[in-house]
Order: sequence, then structure tokens, then C-alpha cells
Amino acid sequence: MDSYSTRAAAKVLGIHFVTLQRYIAANKIPAPKSKRVGGSIVREWTDKDIERVRKFLPKIENGRKTRYQKERQQTKKKQKP
Repeated sequence: MDSYSTRAAAKVLGIHFVTLQRYIAANKIPAPKSKRVGGSIVREWTDKDIERVRKFLPKIENGRKTRYQKERQQTKKKQKP
């Protein structure tokens, strides 16, 4: 069983590590427990944690693309009588 840092886990998931940290901060995805290593607090990601997060990623919609798609859909609904 391998363990990954947050940066390495983000790379495996195919997203930027800052995006992963934002999703964790916003409670959009479950994060592994934090550990204190030296003077730093780190998360140790396992393969199981990464697979669990991978299931949540398609459900997260908050980017510019989805925002503009939602706006277009709303304007189309308003235009139809």
C-alpha cells in the first residue's frame, strides 16, 4: 500500500494541488486525517483515499465552464414562452 503527499495525490487524480486543497477546505471531498511531522501538519493519502476522492470529482461543479453553462440554460428557459 503506497502513501502519497497531497501534491502527489493531486497529480494522480489529474488536478492541481491547490484545487485539491480548496476542495478539502470547502468540505467537497473527504480528506485523510492530518499528521504532525516535525513542525508541519501533513496528510498521508493512500490508494483507498485517492479512489474515494475520484468518485466525488465528477459530481463537483463549480468552475467557469459550469457557471456559464448554467447561465445559458437559464436564459434559454426565460426566452421560451
